[in-house]
Amino acid sequence: MQSLSPSIANVSVIGAGTMGNGIAHVFAQKGFIVSLVDTQPQQLEKALRTIAQNLERQAAKGLISEEGKKATLDNITTFKEIQEGVRKADLVVEAATENTEIKLAIFKELDKHAPAGCILASNTSSISITKIAAVTRRPGSVIGLHFMNPVPVMKLIEIINGYATDPGVTRQMTELAEKLGKIPCVANDYPGFIANRILMPMINEAIYSLYENVAGVQEIDNIMKLGMAHPMGPLQLADFIGLDVCLSILRVLHDGFGNPKYAPCPLLVNMVMAGHFGIKSGEGFYHYTQGSKDLVVSKRFARS
Repeated sequence: MQSLSPSIANVSVIGAGTMGNGIAHVFAQKGFIVSLVDTQPQQLEKALRTIAQNLERQAAKGLISEEGKKATLDNITTFKEIQEGVRKADLVVEAATENTEIKLAIFKELDKHAPAGCILASNTSSISITKIAAVTRRPGSVIGLHFMNPVPVMKLIEIINGYATDPGVTRQMTELAEKLGKIPCVANDYPGFIANRILMPMINEAIYSLYENVAGVQEIDNIMKLGMAHPMGPLQLADFIGLDVCLSILRVLHDGFGNPKYAPCPLLVNMVMAGHFGIKSGEGFYHYTQGSKDLVVSKRFARS
């Protein structure tokens, strides 16, 4: 067993996209010193603007003081290189794009440059923690920390044990989640873990229902919202997550289990090939206009 840092004060977040900036925000707001790392300077600038805007919203609701807002931003320093950004880390949380090869390459770098007692965590929603850990010399210190989007709002952290994850690391991450004001739920490393093993087949079945003309977009979403008390329908949620991400996770499930029930719906495959990813591309099952909160069904699926 590798000797771990007795306490966590310095946290490095790799990737300054939607999940990365949210994770950095939450840690910084709770008093951790955060290094936010991204190779693209414009992404780092955008992340800091997003965090500042989200803090403004919290302040307007009375959830954080002006002093707290300033202290949160002061706790974040940005870096363009992994080597410099993880030099003092007690914990690294990787939040890069959901791509296996990219994550494996990042973890090889983290293993090379992070301090010996540092815990290496991935925010992956589906990629095997065991596979990620296997490219490092510290598999016992590698774990999954799957935050939910939007990170500052959502309470859950899904903690995923790899095959070799040390139980002491799991305990430390469970305690850390509670310090962040989150609710930790521990799962073991099998395709999709728990969240996406259950969620993605539901989304896929909703897409199949549309594909097979069982019902329209609004009908499918309304049945789940009004009949099952879901805050968001599965097709709207798919747009929110990103249809490309949904497809990637379904392929992980299908490949991992070899079970045809996880096969992605052909409609989802076609939409992703066409570049219709949902909110981030402006078009998915719904059409999104910047600045508008109206939920408008895409013309492709509109019913007369």
